[in-house]
Amino acid sequence: MYAYISGVVDELLTDRAVLEAGGVGYELFCSAMTLKRLRAGQKERLYTHLHLSEGVMALYGFYDPAEKEMFRKLLTVTRVGPKLALSVLSMLTPSDVAGAIVTNNAAAFDRVTGMGRKTAQRVLLELKERVETSEMLAGGANMDAPDIRTEAIAALVSLGYDGLAAGKAVAAVEMADSVEALITAALRKMAK
Repeated sequence: MYAYISGVVDELLTDRAVLEAGGVGYELFCSAMTLKRLRAGQKERLYTHLHLSEGVMALYGFYDPAEKEMFRKLLTVTRVGPKLALSVLSMLTPSDVAGAIVTNNAAAFDRVTGMGRKTAQRVLLELKERVETSEMLAGGANMDAPDIRTEAIAALVSLGYDGLAAGKAVAAVEMADSVEALITAALRKMAK
Protein backbone atom coordinates (compact mmCIF):
# COMPACT_ATOMS: atom_id res chain seq x y z
CA MET A 1 0.00 0.00 0.00
CA TYR A 2 2.83 2.42 0.90
CA ALA A 3 6.09 2.10 -1.03
CA TYR A 4 8.02 4.60 1.07
CA ILE A 5 7.55 7.58 3.35
CA SER A 6 9.80 10.60 3.03
CA GLY A 7 9.95 13.11 5.85
CA VAL A 8 11.79 14.42 8.89
CA VAL A 9 12.78 12.01 11.65
CA ASP A 10 10.85 13.34 14.64
CA GLU A 11 11.68 10.71 17.25
CA LEU A 12 13.90 7.64 17.61
CA LEU A 13 12.99 4.90 20.10
CA THR A 14 14.59 1.52 20.79
CA ASP A 15 12.56 -0.37 18.16
CA ARG A 16 10.87 2.32 16.08
CA ALA A 17 11.11 5.75 14.55
CA VAL A 18 8.52 8.47 14.08
CA LEU A 19 8.74 10.10 10.66
CA GLU A 20 6.78 13.31 10.08
CA ALA A 21 5.55 13.68 6.51
CA GLY A 22 2.89 16.14 5.41
CA GLY A 23 1.93 17.01 8.97
CA VAL A 24 1.37 13.37 9.94
CA GLY A 25 3.69 11.43 12.25
CA TYR A 26 4.15 7.85 11.02
CA GLU A 27 5.32 5.32 13.60
CA LEU A 28 7.54 2.80 11.82
CA PHE A 29 9.00 -0.31 13.46
CA CYS A 30 12.61 -0.60 12.29
CA SER A 31 15.58 -2.94 12.58
CA ALA A 32 18.52 -1.87 14.72
CA MET A 33 20.60 -1.41 11.56
CA THR A 34 18.06 1.04 10.10
CA LEU A 35 17.77 2.93 13.39
CA LYS A 36 21.57 3.36 13.54
CA ARG A 37 21.49 5.18 10.20
CA LEU A 38 18.76 7.65 11.19
CA ARG A 39 19.31 11.01 12.93
CA ALA A 40 16.57 13.04 14.63
CA GLY A 41 15.78 16.22 12.72
CA GLN A 42 17.11 14.96 9.38
CA LYS A 43 15.02 14.33 6.30
CA GLU A 44 15.00 10.63 5.43
CA ARG A 45 13.19 8.19 3.16
CA LEU A 46 12.12 4.87 4.63
CA TYR A 47 10.80 2.06 2.47
CA THR A 48 7.72 0.64 4.13
CA HIS A 49 5.77 -2.54 4.60
CA LEU A 50 2.23 -2.46 5.99
CA HIS A 51 1.50 -5.60 7.97
CA LEU A 52 -2.04 -6.65 8.87
CA SER A 53 -2.77 -9.56 11.18
CA GLU A 54 -5.69 -10.34 13.45
CA GLY A 55 -6.93 -6.76 13.66
CA VAL A 56 -3.48 -5.27 14.21
CA MET A 57 -2.05 -2.89 11.64
CA ALA A 58 1.64 -1.94 11.81
CA LEU A 59 4.05 -0.10 9.54
CA TYR A 60 7.64 -1.31 9.20
CA GLY A 61 10.36 0.96 7.85
CA PHE A 62 13.63 0.07 6.12
CA TYR A 63 16.57 2.21 5.10
CA ASP A 64 17.00 0.48 1.73
CA PRO A 65 14.84 -1.65 -0.60
CA ALA A 66 17.06 -4.75 -0.15
CA GLU A 67 16.26 -4.83 3.57
CA LYS A 68 12.54 -4.47 2.85
CA GLU A 69 12.67 -7.28 0.30
CA MET A 70 14.49 -9.64 2.68
CA PHE A 71 11.96 -8.79 5.41
CA ARG A 72 9.14 -9.81 3.07
CA LYS A 73 10.92 -13.04 2.18
CA LEU A 74 11.41 -13.88 5.85
CA LEU A 75 7.68 -13.32 6.48
CA THR A 76 6.85 -16.11 4.02
CA VAL A 77 8.61 -18.66 6.27
CA THR A 78 6.34 -20.72 8.52
CA ARG A 79 6.34 -19.40 12.11
CA VAL A 80 8.35 -16.29 11.27
CA GLY A 81 6.42 -13.14 12.06
CA PRO A 82 7.37 -9.51 11.70
CA LYS A 83 9.00 -9.32 15.14
CA LEU A 84 11.35 -12.23 14.41
CA ALA A 85 12.05 -11.02 10.86
CA LEU A 86 13.00 -7.61 12.27
CA SER A 87 15.18 -9.32 14.87
CA VAL A 88 17.01 -11.18 12.08
CA LEU A 89 17.59 -7.94 10.17
CA SER A 90 18.79 -6.23 13.34
CA MET A 91 21.67 -8.72 13.56
CA LEU A 92 22.31 -9.58 9.89
CA THR A 93 22.36 -7.55 6.70
CA PRO A 94 20.23 -8.79 3.79
CA SER A 95 23.38 -10.08 2.07
CA ASP A 96 24.37 -11.93 5.28
CA VAL A 97 20.95 -13.63 5.35
CA ALA A 98 21.22 -14.51 1.66
CA GLY A 99 24.73 -15.86 2.22
CA ALA A 100 23.55 -18.02 5.10
CA ILE A 101 20.73 -19.41 2.95
CA VAL A 102 22.89 -20.04 -0.12
CA THR A 103 25.59 -21.78 1.92
CA ASN A 104 23.08 -23.57 4.20
CA ASN A 105 24.65 -21.94 7.28
CA ALA A 106 22.17 -22.22 10.18
CA ALA A 107 24.88 -21.12 12.61
CA ALA A 108 24.70 -17.59 11.15
CA PHE A 109 21.37 -17.15 12.97
CA ASP A 110 22.71 -18.21 16.40
CA ARG A 111 22.92 -14.64 17.71
CA VAL A 112 19.39 -13.68 16.60
CA THR A 113 17.14 -13.17 19.62
CA GLY A 114 14.10 -15.44 19.52
CA MET A 115 15.36 -17.75 16.77
CA GLY A 116 16.20 -21.31 17.66
CA ARG A 117 18.01 -23.89 15.58
CA LYS A 118 14.77 -25.41 14.21
CA THR A 119 13.49 -22.05 13.01
CA ALA A 120 16.87 -21.30 11.43
CA GLN A 121 16.72 -24.63 9.58
CA ARG A 122 13.17 -23.79 8.44
CA VAL A 123 14.36 -20.42 7.08
CA LEU A 124 17.15 -22.16 5.14
CA LEU A 125 14.79 -24.78 3.74
CA GLU A 126 11.88 -22.54 2.80
CA LEU A 127 13.93 -19.70 1.32
CA LYS A 128 16.45 -21.82 -0.56
CA GLU A 129 14.55 -21.42 -3.85
CA ARG A 130 13.64 -17.75 -3.27
CA VAL A 131 17.09 -16.36 -2.54
CA GLU A 132 19.54 -16.00 -5.37
CA THR A 133 23.31 -16.16 -5.13
CA SER A 134 23.51 -12.65 -6.59
CA GLU A 135 21.83 -11.24 -3.45
CA MET A 136 24.78 -12.44 -1.42
CA LEU A 137 27.46 -11.42 -3.87
CA ALA A 138 27.45 -7.65 -3.57
CA GLY A 139 31.23 -7.94 -3.10
CA GLY A 140 31.69 -9.98 -6.28
CA ALA A 141 32.71 -13.37 -4.87
CA ASN A 142 32.31 -16.45 -7.03
CA MET A 143 29.83 -19.06 -5.80
CA ASP A 144 30.35 -21.86 -8.30
CA ALA A 145 30.46 -24.61 -5.65
CA PRO A 146 28.01 -23.98 -2.79
CA ASP A 147 28.40 -27.56 -1.42
CA ILE A 148 32.12 -27.02 -0.82
CA ARG A 149 31.31 -23.72 0.84
CA THR A 150 28.72 -25.34 3.11
CA GLU A 151 31.27 -27.93 4.24
CA ALA A 152 33.90 -25.23 4.84
CA ILE A 153 31.52 -23.15 6.96
CA ALA A 154 30.50 -26.22 8.97
CA ALA A 155 34.16 -27.04 9.58
CA LEU A 156 34.96 -23.50 10.74
CA VAL A 157 31.92 -23.48 13.06
CA SER A 158 33.01 -26.84 14.53
CA LEU A 159 36.43 -25.26 15.18
CA GLY A 160 34.68 -22.65 17.31
CA TYR A 161 34.30 -19.72 14.91
CA ASP A 162 31.10 -17.69 14.83
CA GLY A 163 28.74 -18.86 12.07
CA LEU A 164 28.29 -15.39 10.63
CA ALA A 165 32.02 -14.64 10.58
CA ALA A 166 32.71 -18.05 9.03
CA GLY A 167 30.09 -17.47 6.35
CA LYS A 168 31.50 -14.04 5.48
CA ALA A 169 35.07 -15.33 5.33
CA VAL A 170 34.12 -18.26 3.08
CA ALA A 171 32.04 -15.99 0.83
CA ALA A 172 35.01 -13.63 0.49
CA VAL A 173 37.16 -16.38 -1.02
CA GLU A 174 36.74 -16.16 -4.78
CA MET A 175 38.05 -19.55 -5.92
CA ALA A 176 39.07 -22.77 -4.21
CA ASP A 177 39.69 -26.25 -5.58
CA SER A 178 38.88 -28.17 -2.41
CA VAL A 179 37.29 -27.79 1.00
CA GLU A 180 40.73 -27.75 2.62
CA ALA A 181 41.94 -24.94 0.35
CA LEU A 182 38.76 -22.99 1.01
CA ILE A 183 39.13 -23.36 4.79
CA THR A 184 42.77 -22.27 4.62
CA ALA A 185 41.93 -19.20 2.54
CA ALA A 186 38.99 -18.33 4.83
CA LEU A 187 41.21 -18.62 7.91
CA ARG A 188 43.69 -16.24 6.30
CA LYS A 189 40.88 -13.75 5.61
CA MET A 190 39.70 -13.95 9.22
CA ALA A 191 43.24 -13.44 10.51
CA LYS A 192 43.54 -10.06 8.74
